[in-house]
Amino acid sequence: MRPYTMLMLSTSIRLCAGYDTGQISQILLFEDFIDRFGQTNAQGEKEFESIVSSLLVSLMSIGTLFGALIGSFFLDRWGRRKTLTFAVFWFIIGNIIQITAMRSWVHITIGRMVAGLGVGSLSIAVPLYMSETSPKEIRGTIVASYQFLITIGILVANLINYGTRTIEDSDASWRIVIGIGIFFSLPLGIGIMFAPESPRWLAGKGDWEGAHLASARLRGCKDNMQDIYVLQDMQEMRESIEMQQAAGEGTWMECITGGASGIPKLVYRTVLGCAVQFLQQWTGVNYFFYYGATIFQAAGTEDPILVQLILGAVNVVCTVPGLWWLERVGRRTPLFYGALWQAVWLLIFASIGVARPPQENDSSGVVMIVAACMFIASFASTWGPGAWVVIGEIFPLRTRAKQASLATAFNWLGNFMIAFLTPFADSGIGFAFGFVLFGTNLAAALLIWFFCYESKGLSLEAVDTMYSEKGLKPWHSAKWVPAGYTDRKNRDEQYWIEHAHAKGTGNGEVKTTPTRLSDD
Repeated sequence: MRPYTMLMLSTSIRLCAGYDTGQISQILLFEDFIDRFGQTNAQGEKEFESIVSSLLVSLMSIGTLFGALIGSFFLDRWGRRKTLTFAVFWFIIGNIIQITAMRSWVHITIGRMVAGLGVGSLSIAVPLYMSETSPKEIRGTIVASYQFLITIGILVANLINYGTRTIEDSDASWRIVIGIGIFFSLPLGIGIMFAPESPRWLAGKGDWEGAHLASARLRGCKDNMQDIYVLQDMQEMRESIEMQQAAGEGTWMECITGGASGIPKLVYRTVLGCAVQFLQQWTGVNYFFYYGATIFQAAGTEDPILVQLILGAVNVVCTVPGLWWLERVGRRTPLFYGALWQAVWLLIFASIGVARPPQENDSSGVVMIVAACMFIASFASTWGPGAWVVIGEIFPLRTRAKQASLATAFNWLGNFMIAFLTPFADSGIGFAFGFVLFGTNLAAALLIWFFCYESKGLSLEAVDTMYSEKGLKPWHSAKWVPAGYTDRKNRDEQYWIEHAHAKGTGNGEVKTTPTRLSDD
């Protein structure tokens, strides 16, 4: 079971999450959907009131918030695989509730909240599982692919919405769009049960034999249990787990207060993870993906659904170089400069929209669409995948599930706030809301520069050690290497030299006979 196989198993559910994000923007414009769930205005026409459209879109994020918090409970007790299957079940139930809605917007909103419970659990379980099962050499790319698959889901939703707009006067238009999401989730719900459990979770439960076998399967070395990289993984896990388990099981309060765990910068990492995830949403990406079609329709665009399709395509295409960038350049640089670049284009978007209203100036609409595309291009290649990579790496094993759960909950809290507030901001201050998002992007850049450490090329255990290093500044962290090594790049080669005759003991311990390179 190689890393790309794990990637394929997670593809379906990330498509689901992205698909759900992309579908709602256009569905709000469908004639039958407005007729069934909209409100009658003073002119006797059906339309969505701001509060209704806010709740219809945003309450799913409340479901995902609770799903992310609940998910950590099951992740610690059931393991990663069973939790993923359970979350898929709730996602499917939620979609079925939505499809059966007839005339009540409350009915369909409840369905979105239930589906959100599943999506929230998956949003913590998937990156956690991928980070724990991926070799450190490609962990950044594997975890970042989480976001890439979300972008594909958004694009697929845009394409299907674009196709079904010809039957927007029929309930089939939106029922088909929602129902297709169920089929995206089935491959993961079934396929994940045939994949290995996280070796780090097994080791944390004391099942070293199972962890050794799972690690070997994940590296494609099932028939060579003594593979040097497998043994290295086991040794690092053993050293880290023994140190952390000496203090007992991590608690929620410990993540917030530090408690008596003795783990350095534990609260620091909790706050950092929560802030990164919250600000990922407040970059403003879902300002465009949740309400883009409505925003560009109000701006006088002739075909707002086509504009939304273009934004979705830019999102997918620009995520690809982001996967390479995060692995080759690192985490800090893309996130820092990405936030600054996004701030620039949001400033242009808001300035043009306020100074030259697009309803009165056709050229303004074109500039705003270009600005939106440039913003999406930056987000897709930096903050989109980068935020998930960060929370997949910075937490210690003892409290990893709980801290990742808190961080993901803040992501969905930010998501909810954007989804809920945008209709009111749109009717109140209009395009000036872009100035607010300009400020949040500057805050995101400062957060990364002053608080986020560079984890490129390090094992999860080494990342934990780096954050524990006293006196190490984040802006100098790219030069940090584990004790006994001179370079992150040649770390594995050094390990091979020192452990050429390593033998596994079956419980995670590696007994070694040092040797010189010439002896091999």
